[in-house]
Amino acid sequence: MATAEELKNQGNRYFTNGRYHDAILCYNQAISKNPNVSKYYTNRALTHLRLKKLESCVQDSGRALELDPKCIKAHFFCGQALLDLGNFNEAIISLQKAFNLSQELNVNFGDDIAQTLRIAKGKKWNELEAERVKNEGELEKLLKRLLAQDKEKEIEKIKSKYLHSDVKDKLEHNIIDIQNTYNNYIDETTTIFQKLDDNRRKREVPDHMCGKISFEIMNDPVITPSGITYERKNIEEHLQRVGHFDPITRIPLTSDQLIPNLALKEVIDSYIIENPWVIDY
Repeated sequence: MATAEELKNQGNRYFTNGRYHDAILCYNQAISKNPNVSKYYTNRALTHLRLKKLESCVQDSGRALELDPKCIKAHFFCGQALLDLGNFNEAIISLQKAFNLSQELNVNFGDDIAQTLRIAKGKKWNELEAERVKNEGELEKLLKRLLAQDKEKEIEKIKSKYLHSDVKDKLEHNIIDIQNTYNNYIDETTTIFQKLDDNRRKREVPDHMCGKISFEIMNDPVITPSGITYERKNIEEHLQRVGHFDPITRIPLTSDQLIPNLALKEVIDSYIIENPWVIDY
């Protein structure tokens, strides 16, 4: 009779060949024999992820983390599943934990975790942007509606004032003045909202302006001998806290090898001047 480890290995072979349902059956049997091994759950979680069974992936990742809170794969797979489910806040938390642990434990995942984290943060930003655009549109409609209502009230007041008067020319003149005044208010409101964020275009910071550790727009970009640009304070903190190597390429690296990326710095500074909202990105 096969052991739990043998069943896990058979499941891995099925997974490699794309036989995901057969792989899950093997992982199920392995877990039945030994439910206290985190990698059995992470293997099954990844298989669920490939099958787009996202909730099952999250559940198996959670079981793996109960057994091993520092399981990078469990955080990573969970983050990917939550991202696909549209739970961007939770996805960012899981992916950030995976990224931090990979740095802390010096485990090489290349740029996979960092790239997925950037995607999650980008989607969250876009979600907030969509809400912002919606709110601005609703506010503009409300202001214009209130202005239109005020205009009608002012016209009714003038009509009441001249109700028993024969000075029709003066009445018409006052009504035209009111209409022109409020039409100007409405036009000014339109202009103000059009200027907001360059006619409300979706705001997005290009990836190359964001640090590969903090994922925020860089203030002091530096480039490594490998050609990768980081925010200075983030890469120096990594070198001091984690180790003297490039977090993406794993090539040995020291702080004196960091060179200011002046060209990118100039591009970023110009971008911030033209897009002051970036400060909140």
